[in-house]
Amino acid sequence: MEDVAEIRRLIDASVRGLQAGDYSAAQIEGALATVFTVDSRLIADGTYFLAFADSGELAGCGGWSFRKTLYGGDHQMEAIAPEKLDPAVDAAKVRAIFVHPQFARMGLGSLILHAAESAAIAMGFRRFEMGSTLTGMALYALKGYREVSRVVVPVGGGEEIEVVRMVKEVLHP
Repeated sequence: MEDVAEIRRLIDASVRGLQAGDYSAAQIEGALATVFTVDSRLIADGTYFLAFADSGELAGCGGWSFRKTLYGGDHQMEAIAPEKLDPAVDAAKVRAIFVHPQFARMGLGSLILHAAESAAIAMGFRRFEMGSTLTGMALYALKGYREVSRVVVPVGGGEEIEVVRMVKEVLHP
């Protein structure tokens, strides 16, 4: 929890620096106030990871959840679903992966994704699900995720963003 302010700064830099090609400035502003916010439940559950550069600077963050909420943060406009998932039948939720633009395209997103998947597998999950941004879709497709649907999510100020529901099955745990 002591890193929350730094996580907020990272999310802001990541969204503004990496998602401007997929969302308008108004969508980004709305999303930074609602959907692209820190999810303190992930931190409290111990399923959120931070990646630091050699300099000590926060370079990336992200994690997974054993709860029903697919995406968003503490300030999202949609209802948060805190109920626990059953690893035998439910998919773990990959959540809130952000990389600082200074460290983009160096494998850090892949590293965080792998850490999240490995931790979920250790808890008995064999399937993964996420609500990807348009920006993240290419990476997740390369890592075995497939698109199953798209939803339009309200982000405030009359704006909405498109979120892509993607899934992955674990072939060999």
